[in-house]
Amino acid sequence: MKTKTLLPEQRETLLSILQTRFEKNTNRHKSIKWEEVKTKLETSEAKLWILDDMEQTGGEPDVVGYDEKTGEYIFYDCAAESPKGRRSICYDREALESRKEHKPADSALNMATAMGITLLTETEYRALQQLGKFDTKTSSWVQTPAEIRKLGGALFCDCRYNTVFVYHNGAESYYAARGFRGSLRV
Repeated sequence: MKTKTLLPEQRETLLSILQTRFEKNTNRHKSIKWEEVKTKLETSEAKLWILDDMEQTGGEPDVVGYDEKTGEYIFYDCAAESPKGRRSICYDREALESRKEHKPADSALNMATAMGITLLTETEYRALQQLGKFDTKTSSWVQTPAEIRKLGGALFCDCRYNTVFVYHNGAESYYAARGFRGSLRV
């Protein structure tokens, strides 16, 4: 498979956006230096493509951590609300195929896989909420345990009243204000 690459001007624009966001939100990555992240990004063409896709769909990706064991920087979608380009979708392909009418355009897991990102887990979602206010008007699908999914359900989260709520819905449901947030390791 051919590696997707950005044009030089797209690459520079993305790096500039990421740097500005990184510098504006230092509380998300207190001990991490931009130059180290940038060096890693400049040698990861495929990851830059994915970050650009996250950006283009409204995710506003930002560094939220560093994995000492793997040497990877961890990016999450940090848009205030669930990314606009990833809303009105059901949970997964099985849910999408089960709908007889009024099917959504896609599903969270399909889109995440196509983009090269992973849906946040409930734990990751809760960690994100420690870094700011997210999903105060929207909600986001999160990874759902197999036992729940097997029974037809899926989990989503939001933040209301300064509290993270985890809910369930039929996996085939979709709403204009529900999308998904992803993570990427670089």
